[in-house]
Amino acid sequence: MRILVLSFYFKPDLCAGSFRTTALVEQLKQQAGVEVDVVTTMPNRYASFNEGAKTEEVEGNVRIRRISLPSHESGMLDQIKSFKTFYQQAKKLVKNEDYDVVFATSSRLFTAFLGARVAKSKKAPLYLDIRDIFVDTIKDVLSPKVVLVLKPILSAIEKYTFSSAKHINLVSKGFAGYFNARYSKVNYSWFTNGIDGEFLDLPTASNEAASNESSKRLVYAGNIGEGQGLHTILPEFASSVNKDIQISVIGDGGRKQQLVDSISDLTNLELLPPVNRQELIEEYLSADILFLHLNDYPAFEKVLPSKIFEYAATGKPILAGVSGYAAEFIKSEVSNAEVFYPGDHKGAVEALNKLELAHTDRSAFIGKYTRANIMKDMSNSIVELG
Repeated sequence: MRILVLSFYFKPDLCAGSFRTTALVEQLKQQAGVEVDVVTTMPNRYASFNEGAKTEEVEGNVRIRRISLPSHESGMLDQIKSFKTFYQQAKKLVKNEDYDVVFATSSRLFTAFLGARVAKSKKAPLYLDIRDIFVDTIKDVLSPKVVLVLKPILSAIEKYTFSSAKHINLVSKGFAGYFNARYSKVNYSWFTNGIDGEFLDLPTASNEAASNESSKRLVYAGNIGEGQGLHTILPEFASSVNKDIQISVIGDGGRKQQLVDSISDLTNLELLPPVNRQELIEEYLSADILFLHLNDYPAFEKVLPSKIFEYAATGKPILAGVSGYAAEFIKSEVSNAEVFYPGDHKGAVEALNKLELAHTDRSAFIGKYTRANIMKDMSNSIVELG
């Protein structure tokens, strides 16, 4: 059986899509009689992070081919150019190949659309892994005039794409209402995000030693974009907390400059560049509190950020500015985590004061959401489709 895996991000890139697809391919690799053909991009998630990768490599029964993209930042036009290049080059790479299943994982719809086009040309079943609802999100992050032009086009692309799928996996149960109302005839699964191997069996800091230190370090690591809305919360939050709380923001993205401009007079907030996963783990372990935030948009009430799983695995206290399904999930599944409404800096300070600044045993959560186990079940469902 030959399986095509289409993913805009893959190792060694630094993002949720890369970590998820890499873990899935590792599980597909273990399947007897399966050949996997991965078509992806050269690392491009952050312009400020450049990790070397080969254009083509073979690992046993897995072939990985990476497409070079034009240099880009995080702007909409740059992203369109990048996806266009990926779309065109991917179609060329697979033109003379035959597949039994086409798998595409997508947050911005277009990799899923590419999967639908390739699956149709190969007369192969399409398995989609959907990490975000792009058509639902654009109304919140783009100007009304742009949405007016784009939404009818994108809705038509979405309808074609999702109606072409034989199976759709949704990473968040918050997506259920949207999909069931529009695409009720498709088979669905709910293989969520999870905890990667690097985050298992982490050392725990001494609670006594941590409690003796006067200053506490609050860490955010990840994208600094419109979706995260850090510029809407951190300046006022940093001004409101006790000055013994030192805030570190690790990452890059389209709203970084706006955040930089708004914190110039703050001494308890630092911005650090993206780091690789091993350094990221060290940053997590040196933190006293881990911070998460999504912008106050209706579309984000449906999502479940992969960052929750990484953070929870460390045993560190978690402060999360989220609403909707993510808030429900954290309250029901993650101990010693406090939720506040996005953008509410006063609520954030109140929630911070409720946290127990000590290590929390979350072994039950880790057992339930270990990524390898989730991806093993997902890989079985992909193979069954063929």
